[in-house]
Amino acid sequence: MRTSFTPEQRRDPAMAESEAVIRACVHCGFCTATCPTYVLLGDELDSPRGRIYLMKEMLEQQQQPTAEVVKHIDRCLSCMSCLTTCPSGVHYGHLIDHARTYIETHYRRPLLDRIMRRVLAAVLPYPARFRRALGLAKLARPFAHLLRSIKALQSLSAMLALAPAKPAKGLATKGAEAQGARLGRVAMLGGCAEPVLRPEISHAAASLISRMGYEVVVAPNAGCCGALVHHLGQEAAALASARRNVDAWMAEIEGAGLDAIIVTASGCGTTIKDYGFMLRSDPAYAAKAEQVSSLAMDISEFVAAKGLPTVTRPPGLIVAYQSACSLQHGQKVTRAPQDLLTAAGYQVRQPAEAHLCCGSAGTYNILQPVIAGQLGDRKVAHIAKLSADVIATGNIGCATQIAARTGTPVLHTVQLLDWATGGSAPEAFSSHPS
Repeated sequence: MRTSFTPEQRRDPAMAESEAVIRACVHCGFCTATCPTYVLLGDELDSPRGRIYLMKEMLEQQQQPTAEVVKHIDRCLSCMSCLTTCPSGVHYGHLIDHARTYIETHYRRPLLDRIMRRVLAAVLPYPARFRRALGLAKLARPFAHLLRSIKALQSLSAMLALAPAKPAKGLATKGAEAQGARLGRVAMLGGCAEPVLRPEISHAAASLISRMGYEVVVAPNAGCCGALVHHLGQEAAALASARRNVDAWMAEIEGAGLDAIIVTASGCGTTIKDYGFMLRSDPAYAAKAEQVSSLAMDISEFVAAKGLPTVTRPPGLIVAYQSACSLQHGQKVTRAPQDLLTAAGYQVRQPAEAHLCCGSAGTYNILQPVIAGQLGDRKVAHIAKLSADVIATGNIGCATQIAARTGTPVLHTVQLLDWATGGSAPEAFSSHPS
């Protein structure tokens, strides 16, 4: 795509990167067929190609964003399905992130939208605050249907509907000693939303990794990866989170050493693997961030690379595998989770339209509840046709979005792998014969 950015604009690293991404686009339109919002809405401006035109015009002309442009940019899920289908290697993700940062600094949103975004940024990345918010949400849930009828309050209604009816049991992410011969040492991301909503996921991961012969540690000062605020356009907050985590993990690397940084929430993994790019212009952090990114691995990647422990009690259940967008499109991890589940004795089935997003996408199911709801219902309808005993996924957002729409247990892939290789049975199957 032809561009006309000025030399002065190109001196800004972010603007120069965006121009390079835009120029790589050849207008082929392959991305439209796999874009969830285009599939639903049929509007070219709600496709990657259409949004690239909007972003080019906005950035190149340094325009004040209009409500119409912001609407179409906001509708993007950042699912990265377009990255999988693009034949030209257009890194749409970096472009949309820059556009969101630009909008955040050049556009004044309506009051309720501003408040909701500030609340999400101030609560979700902080586990203690998030737990307190869930307590308040439990009290307000009976009024969710009333809020749903008021368009301006639909985001609040969606947030209440997604809040779990019962608080999660268990402690936050914790480490574990290696069992048997010690083969190495890994750090595990503590995270923010996952340990509050599903602490059992990290417990299963630590159990499995320790049984593989690896010591598991949690860096004291590591926290939210920054993805939530990054996708809200709050670049400074996202980079602050990245720097804090880089410092925390570098202390472990330079101390006792690390073989990998394990992530169980694939949305976080995609962001951490991008730290090298995010901090590329920071001379104090660029090299360290690149090192951290190179060590980041999804839990399924790590287990596939090192080898699944001996399967001691294959449950033999039918598993519907929901491939999280951040894993299959963002990180290009496609076969490992399914192959591991099969090796662990499960019958794995994948739903139709497996490439399409379930509608979770970080805070998308709160900020864009109508589209997210349609995508969630569509995903669950395809999964229902598989007659599965359990649904497996690799991201807390997908698990929350899907669990709100089905009575079938929804678990993280690592919970099923841990169970089959000697770990505790997930609560939903605690009475299942071993």
